[in-house]
Amino acid sequence: MGEIRKRNFISKLKDHYRLTIFNDSTFQSVWSIKLNRLKVLAAAAIVSMVIVMLVTFLIAATPLREYIPGYPNAKQRQMMVNNVLTIDSLEVELAKRDAFFEGIKAVVSGNVSYDTLSADSAGGLMNVKFNQYNHDSVFQDELLDEQLSLSMQGNTTRRNEISQMHFFVPVKGIVTNAFNPATDHFGVDLVSEPNARICSVSDGTVIFSGWTLETGYVIYVQHEADLVSVYKHNAELLKSVGDRIKAGEPVAIIGNSGELTTGPHLHLELWHRGKAINPQQYIDF
Repeated sequence: MGEIRKRNFISKLKDHYRLTIFNDSTFQSVWSIKLNRLKVLAAAAIVSMVIVMLVTFLIAATPLREYIPGYPNAKQRQMMVNNVLTIDSLEVELAKRDAFFEGIKAVVSGNVSYDTLSADSAGGLMNVKFNQYNHDSVFQDELLDEQLSLSMQGNTTRRNEISQMHFFVPVKGIVTNAFNPATDHFGVDLVSEPNARICSVSDGTVIFSGWTLETGYVIYVQHEADLVSVYKHNAELLKSVGDRIKAGEPVAIIGNSGELTTGPHLHLELWHRGKAINPQQYIDF
């Protein structure tokens, strides 16, 4: 019984029909076509596929997709991209801030390790060669011991006493804001010519060189006598962490970077053993 029904269904699909269009006035045949149910189903499937493909193309390749509920428009997509870039930048700035505070903590506590020195500097220290002296008498041996003793005493005095140091003027300019710890202004502000070079106040080693949100491009230099000089709001930094520098050697370009700035200037700070000191007491600007 089931086979008979299946055979009848297949035969019905194959039965031929004729679709004829007549002229309503003359009843004359104008157009006719011979077809069956199988051809009609196949034609309908093909037309449906073409319509689906056409609609899919229009939605994917034209601005019509923006009218689909839940699909972001061009402005929203641009905002999403900008948000991703902003978050990435904030992560980088947070990492720099953490590194900056770690450096400040080490400077204030006096725990500045030898890791802050560059590999070249360390290699230079390891490759120091000493000349051997051949003395002809006991007098020459005693004279050499006395010279070494005086040299060590002189270095110790200079290393421990900031008053024995000679400071180089970092930049020629006018002091517009003096040292005032009562208002949390732990340095002096110097206004100078645009793109003026900022020089190190003394020999030392760079312990921090980077960007901070409030003070822009900042560089910290560790000197002898437990002294640290700080140069803030720079437009460009010329030295990196670990660089050994001489007094008067350029370390940055004067600028106006950071949120806490009112114009192009240098904010100079001097920290001695974790305590801010007045730069005008040691430097004649």
